[in-house]
Amino acid sequence: MDRERLDDWCERGILGLVLAILIFTPLATGAVRAQDFAVVEWLTLGVLVVWLARFWINPKHRLLWPPVCWAVLPLIAYAVFRYGNADLEWVARQELIKILVYAILFYVVVHNLHKQEFTQIVGLTLIFLAMTISLYAVYQFLAETNSVWHFLKPEGYRNRGSGTFICPNNLAGYLEMILPLSLTYTLTGRFNYLTKVFLAYASMVIFAGIAVTVSRGGWIACGVSLVVLFLWLIRTRDYRLQGVLVLAGLLLIAGTVVAKIEITPKRQTRLTEAGAIEDVRFQIWEPAREMWKEHLWTGVGPAHFDYRFRQYRAPTPDLQVRPERVHNDYLNTLADWGLIGAILVAAPWALFYVGVFRSWKFVARSKNDLNSKRSNKSSFVMGGALGLLAILVHSFVDFNMHIPANALVVVTLLALVTGHFRFASEGYWHTLRGPMRGVVTAVLLAPLVYLAPQAWKRTAETHWQAVAERLPAYTAEHAAALKRAFAAEGQNFEIAYDIGEDYRMQSWAGGEDHEALAKEAMQWFQKSMDLNPFDPYSRVRYGMCLHWIKRHADAAPYFKKATELDPNGYYTQANVGWHYFQLEDYANAKKFLEKSLQLKWSGNTIAHSYLKFTEQKLAEAARLK
Repeated sequence: MDRERLDDWCERGILGLVLAILIFTPLATGAVRAQDFAVVEWLTLGVLVVWLARFWINPKHRLLWPPVCWAVLPLIAYAVFRYGNADLEWVARQELIKILVYAILFYVVVHNLHKQEFTQIVGLTLIFLAMTISLYAVYQFLAETNSVWHFLKPEGYRNRGSGTFICPNNLAGYLEMILPLSLTYTLTGRFNYLTKVFLAYASMVIFAGIAVTVSRGGWIACGVSLVVLFLWLIRTRDYRLQGVLVLAGLLLIAGTVVAKIEITPKRQTRLTEAGAIEDVRFQIWEPAREMWKEHLWTGVGPAHFDYRFRQYRAPTPDLQVRPERVHNDYLNTLADWGLIGAILVAAPWALFYVGVFRSWKFVARSKNDLNSKRSNKSSFVMGGALGLLAILVHSFVDFNMHIPANALVVVTLLALVTGHFRFASEGYWHTLRGPMRGVVTAVLLAPLVYLAPQAWKRTAETHWQAVAERLPAYTAEHAAALKRAFAAEGQNFEIAYDIGEDYRMQSWAGGEDHEALAKEAMQWFQKSMDLNPFDPYSRVRYGMCLHWIKRHADAAPYFKKATELDPNGYYTQANVGWHYFQLEDYANAKKFLEKSLQLKWSGNTIAHSYLKFTEQKLAEAARLK
């Protein structure tokens, strides 16, 4: 088999692996779970191996290197730098791995999938997948089902279509990127009539999918991209009628969904409650701003926001949650990465849209009348650029960029549209010879060598976590499985905490070995504290174990530190009240328990129970006086 044919097979192998990633991630609930992202890591390693093989099989293999490619390099370097000095190594490493995976796929797509044939295959695959997921979302909305595959959605997402995602807002983010591409392919692409009918149908279904998410941010983002699209169409004589007809069809679908919502009072009530829950996101922004102001240039650390949030949250009932993200990708970037990181993230986007405007006249079919002839190149550039505009708008009120499935679509559209910049200049092509081939080989090998053991560790860790989930909690077998998971990773403080909790609960069963089990639990809570110095709960549990083995005086520093780390958390305050109750300091116990109830009344079992006991003790003391 000659080199040219081998090179062709490698090229198609890369296409197949990229498509596998793009199809798998949205179907796997967005690939937000660690075990699902491990699959993405392995597929990315496969892409790297095939690209490396292609690079050496074809001595004439050229690199396509527009300015955007240069802008991504300092972002990668900064991510590596921030990982090196992050407070939470495990958290920062997982974020770094994601950034490396996204960067690798960006470069892979730019350099290997720039042919129009491949661009169309990827584009049509995304459209078909989005249409299928949208149909599932419409079914969820009409049937009022609350499940995604075998998972149950949180109560706040009930009666909203989410497709294969758990959160409806994330589905809206996914679909809003693909809808403009589907519409531009329908209206301005060069396809046969049967394909055009399919694209038109897919566009309507995808729009219906966005509508049934009842995501206000998604609706606004979609509306912005569609307004820009239809302004472009209406100013072009050949597309005015088509644009008006499509707009009328979309408005009809939107009106139907709104009418359906209004007809059912029960659904309307639940959606109003869901909206109120989502509005908590605006209260989360203030702690994020405070974090950024205190760490202006470099932020608190990669993906550190969720772990630092407890120190900054306001004393309000609405913030007694674990937010995970800021619900604003721009603020999230500033909080995690600082101003330097935000500038480095913004640079590729700025160069990308500059490249879109510069290359537009070269991808359109006519130099004199840019819009008079149909062109798949201009359709893809316009659709891709508008889809990315939509996600940028939506990012003001959500965290779609932190959902792997959505981030990978962003990366793919960025790369495929960037590949069209080659029509603007031949200077973007580079044929590598001599020492430069060795340099590029080393650059490709470096992430391969780093990511392979990381993917193996993640796979082993998630395997043993899955084994533990199938075992009864708070048993020796459950703890043993979690120990295997911890041994695979070694830096995951959440697993260390779970192991400590296993032993603590076994100890509190009161057997003869309860003291030994409590001491074993304390060792694991200590590991959790060492790996995550910002966690109040491991300190609370350590202090509880000290009380259990009658070392009451030794527990005070742990509860004090927990209060410093989480001054406005209802659960921490309730446990500090419990601590003072054990010390028979009922006045302080009452103070902390009452504060806990002010922060969260419903479901606050510890505070309710011990406040009652505390008041009884205080009443008895008053009678004795």
